[in-house]
Amino acid sequence: MTATLSPLQTERLGYQPKLPAALRLKPKKIALKSGKPTKSVADQAAIKRLFPHTYGQAEVSFIEGKGTLRSEPMKVGVVLSGGQAPGGHNVISGLFDALQALNPKNKLIGFLGGPSGITDNRHIELTAKVVDAYRNTGGFDIIGSGRTKLESADQFDACARNLKALGISTLVVVGGDDSNTNAAVLAEYFAANGMGLQVLGCPKTIDGDLKTKEIQISFGFDTATKTYGELIGNVERDCLSAKKYWHFIKLMGRSASHIALECALKTQPNIALISEEVAARKQTLAQIADEITQVVVERAAAGRNYGVALVPEGLVEFVPEIKALIAELNDLVAHEAATFNALQGSVARIDFVQARLSALSKMSFQSLPRDIQAQMLDERDPHGNVQVSRIETEKLLMSMVAERVETLKGAGKTRAKFSPLGHFFGYEGRCAFPSNFDADYCYALGYNAGHLAAAGLTGYMSSVRNLAKPAKQWACGGVPLTMLMNVERRHGADKPVIRKALVELEGKPFKAFAKKRAAWADEDAYVFPGAIQYWGPEAVADQVTATLELELK
Repeated sequence: MTATLSPLQTERLGYQPKLPAALRLKPKKIALKSGKPTKSVADQAAIKRLFPHTYGQAEVSFIEGKGTLRSEPMKVGVVLSGGQAPGGHNVISGLFDALQALNPKNKLIGFLGGPSGITDNRHIELTAKVVDAYRNTGGFDIIGSGRTKLESADQFDACARNLKALGISTLVVVGGDDSNTNAAVLAEYFAANGMGLQVLGCPKTIDGDLKTKEIQISFGFDTATKTYGELIGNVERDCLSAKKYWHFIKLMGRSASHIALECALKTQPNIALISEEVAARKQTLAQIADEITQVVVERAAAGRNYGVALVPEGLVEFVPEIKALIAELNDLVAHEAATFNALQGSVARIDFVQARLSALSKMSFQSLPRDIQAQMLDERDPHGNVQVSRIETEKLLMSMVAERVETLKGAGKTRAKFSPLGHFFGYEGRCAFPSNFDADYCYALGYNAGHLAAAGLTGYMSSVRNLAKPAKQWACGGVPLTMLMNVERRHGADKPVIRKALVELEGKPFKAFAKKRAAWADEDAYVFPGAIQYWGPEAVADQVTATLELELK
């Protein structure tokens, strides 16, 4: 059946993303400039020992000069890895267009269903006809995605065997920190075994936690936060209209609160919790609930029995006593996986862990409602950890605040009417039509990756910088993947991984938020961003995130 296109999709298929000046040059006029050797962000000795063939490579950039790029025909493979993020299709279209510009005989092969598509040799050729149908659209459905971890020598050998059989010289991995850790490990294995295969990465995650000075933003973050910003603004308008509900909105972002912070800067809610601040202040769940209750009571005293509170998805992992509990649960389940997985039902699992937890962790675990305990012991994520996204933190806080308000009312200390409603804005933002920024940025990332492949590089991430400026002024190049790495605890063991970027409490975005939040708590200072705009004034259609605006300007 022929797909029915919406009017917006029809128009967006014809949008031509903007390219940085360096990438608009003819291939023969693009030169590669190398900087100084690099080192990992932490654990340098350990990372160097684990990546002897790819550690210490220099950062590179593309500039105008005598061309140094490969001109003979080549095949490049691409795989989408991990959760969806708006703009993935533009990474592929940018990569395809770059390969065609370098040599019309170049071919692009897409592996189906994520990394397992490489090991199982499931693929399609991405021709112009295929790619053109997906330009500037959301989602990863052009080839699908998956969360398979590439960890064993057997998997690496299968990848090499299948890539070589297809005549592919370079594999481009489009993913987040874990997926690009896979890319780094694969690049090292290929180099160590003289396989002559290149591996490159592209920075994807709506969470915004794949971020450095060189990787100023991960793709999808702009579109996702604009999508959530519209929804939050709609809820805020409902607050002003109904004047009777407190909305607790959980937002995606397990390991960092970039989404919550960006959405707070966009919409100015009454409360926005930032997980990194909770950890820095060593707040307990009780203290967090007390602070929210205070805002509820003070607004009620002014006649405002309504409000909006933003809650990061991963908040509980940053509360010291719950963080310790989760770490202990992760290690416990990892070391007794067979026995734990054989247990049927939440009651048996709860009894099992309670009998084995330390005294302090047991106390923290027992303080939680039964349904939250069960959610902590639900199916593990691909790394063997608690799936924090399944913990209904917003409902936990709603319950704790309601209990406190009733206690204060019983003591005659408030007349607040607390009617809470819970929301989780997550999947709504992962496959949205990419904003103009993400459409341009992703296209540039893919186009840039094509040039990194032609430069013969491996173990690099595609990097596009100067992102607060117009696209033609963006700088392009590559960052060594090992430069982004450190050692972390996974599956009960130390593993080399790309370090997640947390919200910096001394950074400009957080400071701008902290300066204004007290006024936002008292007043109705709501901002209504509205829907993403694709046409119109640049200040509306091409605006960057508030985070980038504050950090780079």
